[in-house]
Formats: sequence, structure tokens, C-alpha cells
Amino acid sequence: MVSILEVSRVSKVYTSGSRTVSVLEDISFSVRPGEKMAIVGPSGSGKTTLLGLCAGLDQVTEGNVTLIDKSLNNITQDERAQIRNEYVGFIFQNFQLIPTLTALENVMIPLELQESKEAKAIGRELLDRVGLSHRLNHYPSQLSGGEQQRVSLARAFSNNPKVLFADEPTGNLDDETSEKVENLLFDLNREHGTALIIVTHDMELARKTDRIIKLKGGKIVSDQFTENASTLTNI
Repeated sequence: MVSILEVSRVSKVYTSGSRTVSVLEDISFSVRPGEKMAIVGPSGSGKTTLLGLCAGLDQVTEGNVTLIDKSLNNITQDERAQIRNEYVGFIFQNFQLIPTLTALENVMIPLELQESKEAKAIGRELLDRVGLSHRLNHYPSQLSGGEQQRVSLARAFSNNPKVLFADEPTGNLDDETSEKVENLLFDLNREHGTALIIVTHDMELARKTDRIIKLKGGKIVSDQFTENASTLTNI
């Protein structure tokens, strides 16, 4: 099966003055369409950095990232942004909603970037899907943390992405709200057939995916399929 994401011998080094810090070293893996994968590891192990490299938010020092059949090394920043707008969804721990826009307007952003004439209708449909049809015109400050994350979920799926990157999607939520958001995330993922890559400290959440990659000290120390992967073919 063709990979939707290919990470090949990737390293990332940051330089500050005469000091260099190696954050990731010789990372390789691939993700297939529809696969759900978790990246886990202690703080400082390079999880969020790796997610940013996979999404083209940052550039590798060595190696290559191929996303949707495009090498992210050999294209401009604008071209990487175009790939994200067309094919990628994001969910963040701190929601990253625009405070001056309503829930509906926040969900419509990716669609408006694509000049979709159906932006409002799709936004309404997705907010209804996540149980917020009564909150369309509320601003982020008027919503609870769980409601804000559901808005960000709706926004993430609004452009029908081929791959969704989630960075600690339940990190700021209580246990009960986390479970609701997780269920919505996996339900929407299944309905849209989206590849899902989650960075998380929550091993219970990680075990709900098909596969867990564990980082330590910027290196992969294990890459294992979970019991959920038994439903996949060609593993």
C-alpha cells in the first residue's frame, strides 16, 4: 500500500551561537492512508518537533519527509503551506482558535482559503456533528475548553484532510471531556478515512491507535502495532 507520509532518516539540529542541540536523530517510518498512529515519549524527546517536520511546519536538517507524494525538502514555504491547506488538518492542545471569530467562522477558515462556496454549509454540518449546532455564533471566550476543542475538531476535518496531526489533543481537558473528544476524534477519523498522527503523553489514548512509536532522546526506541491493528490488512 502506498504511504501517505514517508519519513526517511530524518535528523533535526538547532544552532544557537556556537551551541548546537540535536533534537532528533535518524528517524524513519511511514504511515499508510487511514492508519492511526501515536508518538509517545518523555518531555524533551522530540515528539512535537517530529510532528512539525512531518507537517512541513519546519525543515529537516538531514533526511527527507514526503507528504502526499511531495518531498517537503525540495519545495518552497508557500508550496508547503498549499499542501497543508489542501490535505492536512491540525488539532492543538491549546485549541488555537481565533478569538475574534465565532465558532462557525473558525471552522470555515480552511474552506475559505480554498475559496469554497460551501464553506458555511459544511461548517454548520460539522459543528452539528460535534454537538455544537447551538454554539455557532459564540466566540472562543464564551466556550468551555471541551467545546473549544470540539470546534477545533470540526475545523480540522472541514477540508476533508488526508492526514490529521494532533498535538496533545486532550492535554488541557479533564478525564470526562477527554473521553468525549477522543471518541469524536476517532469517529470522525473513521468516517473521513483520514490518517491520524497523535503526539500524546496519555498511554490510554495511544493504545486506541493502530501503532505506537516511542521516542527517547530524539531516537525511536520502539515501533509497535497495537491490538487494534488486527483489523488492518497488509501490516
